[in-house]
Amino acid sequence: MGKVIRRIGSMKSLSIAVCACIGFVVLYTIVAIVIQCMTGVALDSSLTMGVFGLFGTELAVSGFIKIFKIRKE
Repeated sequence: MGKVIRRIGSMKSLSIAVCACIGFVVLYTIVAIVIQCMTGVALDSSLTMGVFGLFGTELAVSGFIKIFKIRKE
């Protein structure tokens, strides 16, 4: 556990945000599929669009920040 904490501590905040976004989207997708299989009812489509819109935008902005940092250097 200590190695994991040290590794996360050495990552830049942008990398942590990207990993968190991807992790949340994957987790949301798995939970949505499980809920649909168990109940037979899909989650509200506006909730799904909101989650993917928010985290997709966050990933796109993080990518643009990375691209422009690379071009400056």
